[in-house]
Amino acid sequence: MGVVTWNVQRAASARARSQMSWLASQPDADVVVLTEIPRSGAAHADALHAHGYRVLCPEPDGDYRVLVAARVGAVTPVAGLYAGGMSGRFVAARIALTGPTTLGIVGLYVPSRGSREHRNVAKRLFQTEVAAMLPRLGRAYPDASPLIVAGDLNVVEPGHLPAHRVFGQWEYDFYRAFAGAGLIDAYRHVHPRTVEHSWYGRSGAGYRFDHVFCDDPGLVLRCAYLHAPRRAKLSDHSAMTATFGLTSPVTGLPPVEAGQVGV
Repeated sequence: MGVVTWNVQRAASARARSQMSWLASQPDADVVVLTEIPRSGAAHADALHAHGYRVLCPEPDGDYRVLVAARVGAVTPVAGLYAGGMSGRFVAARIALTGPTTLGIVGLYVPSRGSREHRNVAKRLFQTEVAAMLPRLGRAYPDASPLIVAGDLNVVEPGHLPAHRVFGQWEYDFYRAFAGAGLIDAYRHVHPRTVEHSWYGRSGAGYRFDHVFCDDPGLVLRCAYLHAPRRAKLSDHSAMTATFGLTSPVTGLPPVEAGQVGV
């Protein structure tokens, strides 16, 4: 079973449809986590619906949202994990697959540094709230295997190459909070020393902002960044894909009926 996470750069309708056509063609896009979904419109959700996905996307409470969708299994939201003021940036779901297998998925979009007047205020608050929540994930998903957290964290790992002095210790502590909660960095598990990036700044320096974490490293078969959509200017971020080995077969369900898109 495959999971793809991708920052879609607040794409408007026409580009959103192109993005979702590309995404639906990817063999690993069984479950998708999209970040930087714009506040207005539902172009991504509508396009995924047309491609046979079941979609969870919260009502906007800020500039951007996270979307979680699946073309396999039955998708239900998991409520009560995040009680902060940026709920649009946090989506939790349970995906019941064929047989006894249930996948737990949490999508995150951490705020960027923000304007000079409010530098790091929203980012630090959201990271603090999420870090405090992470140890509770296991209790919220007692039957899930694997439990996956994916999205754009807007922070890099300690020891990132190239080094970026702009990041503070509190941001690296946020990255470490995942390991503290029993979640491993899927990319680092597969590629312990590979230098890779998912976004590039104006100077050309690269950042590995987009991540997939999971609670069972033994299930991670492959993990990679897909640079084609960034190079094609579908987004300024590369997509990230992770493949997990599950004991139950993964099969699709009949097309989604109207009204089942949770936008």
